[in-house]
Amino acid sequence: MTNNQSDNSLGKITISREVIATLAGVGATECIGVVGMVSSNFFSDGLTQLLGKESLSKGVNVKYDGETLQIVVNVVVGYGTNIPIIAQNIVENVTYIVEKFTGLKVDKVEINVSGIKMLD
Repeated sequence: MTNNQSDNSLGKITISREVIATLAGVGATECIGVVGMVSSNFFSDGLTQLLGKESLSKGVNVKYDGETLQIVVNVVVGYGTNIPIIAQNIVENVTYIVEKFTGLKVDKVEINVSGIKMLD
């Protein structure tokens, strides 16, 4: 299934994976210590260019099994930050935002720290 679909008395609601990925990207980049996101194809193509705000969904991979979501987020963090704390904040914020705006249950959020950047 490419999209999440649900029916109610007024009709059918469809939420695309890209919308879910964009919400997850926004949730991740709101967290202190996150410098940006990189493409979810980072490991295969080796590109480390930070994604702009208009393409945050490219840094997120969404799997939907019909009931729950599994989300993988690829981030770059600032040098000198506590990576486990940042990762936990990302998990909590992504889960909260995706569940709040879609009504879907997030089963798991996986964080890939793809790089570290010196902060100015």
